[in-house]
Amino acid sequence: MSVRRITVASVIVAAALPWLPAPSSPVAAQSADPCATAGPAITAARIASPLERERKYGRFGDDSRDIRDLLNVSSVASQARARAASSGRAQPVADRDENNIAILEDNDGDLITRMNPFDLTNSSLRFEPANDGYGVATAGAGLRGTLGRALALGDDDSVAQTLAFSFQFYGRRFSSLFINSDGNLTFEEADNASTSRSLHRVASGAPRIAAFFADLDPSAGGRMFVDSTPEAFTVTWCAVPGFGLTETVTVQTVLLPTGTIEFRYGAASLGDAIVALSPGRVESVRGVDLNRIAFQGSGPIAFGELFTPTSSLDLVAASQRFYQRHPDDFDQLVFFADTTVVTNAFAFESTIRNEISGIGIDQFDFSAELGSGGTLRSVINMDRISKYPDTPEQRMFGENSTLGILAHETGHRWLARIMFSNVNRQVSDQLLGRQLAHWSFFVDSDGSVMEGNEIEDLGGGVFRTASTTEKYSRLDQYAMGLVPPGDVPSWFFVDVPITSRNREEPAVAGVTFNGTRRNVIIQDVIEALGPRVPAAEESPRLHRQAFIFVRRPSAVLDQLDLARLRRIREQFGPFFSRATENRMTLRTTLTP
Repeated sequence: MSVRRITVASVIVAAALPWLPAPSSPVAAQSADPCATAGPAITAARIASPLERERKYGRFGDDSRDIRDLLNVSSVASQARARAASSGRAQPVADRDENNIAILEDNDGDLITRMNPFDLTNSSLRFEPANDGYGVATAGAGLRGTLGRALALGDDDSVAQTLAFSFQFYGRRFSSLFINSDGNLTFEEADNASTSRSLHRVASGAPRIAAFFADLDPSAGGRMFVDSTPEAFTVTWCAVPGFGLTETVTVQTVLLPTGTIEFRYGAASLGDAIVALSPGRVESVRGVDLNRIAFQGSGPIAFGELFTPTSSLDLVAASQRFYQRHPDDFDQLVFFADTTVVTNAFAFESTIRNEISGIGIDQFDFSAELGSGGTLRSVINMDRISKYPDTPEQRMFGENSTLGILAHETGHRWLARIMFSNVNRQVSDQLLGRQLAHWSFFVDSDGSVMEGNEIEDLGGGVFRTASTTEKYSRLDQYAMGLVPPGDVPSWFFVDVPITSRNREEPAVAGVTFNGTRRNVIIQDVIEALGPRVPAAEESPRLHRQAFIFVRRPSAVLDQLDLARLRRIREQFGPFFSRATENRMTLRTTLTP
């Protein structure tokens, strides 16, 4: 088995480093607000409708998270915890088990991370090349007065731009770059994906200059400008809103022929962003406090700051804490909390270890980083327990119940990444929809909890979606190792559909559309991905989950929350067995 392991670098705390000088720039002519006098008035942000947001993010949002990003976020949070611990505050631990639920107490932010809202409004940063890396210090406030020509970029959009001078970035020379609508510039390739704006994306993607990396939508409001001269290259985002939001940011990126980079900030009501430099294709981002310290980075490292106005659950630290009192005997850890700890998703799963081939998922192992000796395969963050109804079977999210949502996130341990060989014998992803990790809206998925639809073929190229049931299809069960290839009947997807729907949308009953039926058989999958190894005959039939509740000691313990979670835990086992046609047993107790 090919196992990939990546070590996440620790965050540098640079408070002790000397402040770097901030030399003045001969081209930095400043204006209090050049955006206000840049021609036509800045248009107000247009709020996206719920349907538009669902079409972009899906019903569950970004519910498949790369473990490397969780490790990056945990590394950043651990440094903040270390600084807090140095103050000498007590860190009491009162963890316990009740009704086969592990209750973990958050001790002053050691599990539930503190918010870090954007705090660079009306300030500037200056990055100077140093030792194949960069030194950064605060600089004078104000935007450059010359904005240049207007750009017409849409949501998740990019445009190529030739530079008027050769620009050195991390020791490499570039004559062109891409301006991306999401508050950043990239070299070598555009970045206009709709995936999560994450630390891992900053580290592993193209070389990047990110003054305000966030999901911005210049098509919904504000304006963008570029000014390219031999003296300076400037890109300005004037009052550009976040997607679907009224909150905006005004920010300017300036590149100078010397290799110096300036980030100049105007007004900003958006609180979520990553401000960073990255040489691209590296493993991690080193965190710094850009508002309070000077930083000297040596070598090709990515560094910056993650700004967020909300708290989150540090799944790495929480998993490590769980294993301090419990055996390494679980395939999945399922986390709930007494407060909101998930943004941009309803819930999400992150695969920790995968040793299976033939299901479209790479092989890797990060279990040790979370405190497991190799047994742990996945973690699930179900967010705030109080947002779920008292009755777990109650439909509460479109076609889904609480148990169906949990089955969906559980299924991400194996699903849905399957590709196939199409009629031209080329590997195709047409079975996949949102994030290429769910079944396409146009796949007859037999009402799978992993999306797709139950699709009726009405004949003559007409199709209609039917009411869904919460279960795993035979194709799902093949990927889960529960049935051999011979037990997977053929299925179909609708090619070139004529409808306003797109393949990334979740299941909806009663939708009629036209298209071409394309039948698929399991041998098409095996031809594209190879056989599943281990095969069904050698795969486990027992799946072990631990239910974990993270709470704040400062909050009143609501017994209704614990009762609601107990009912979910007790009813999910029988539900999961039915969803797999009784081919897999789910154990949800903390002891065998």
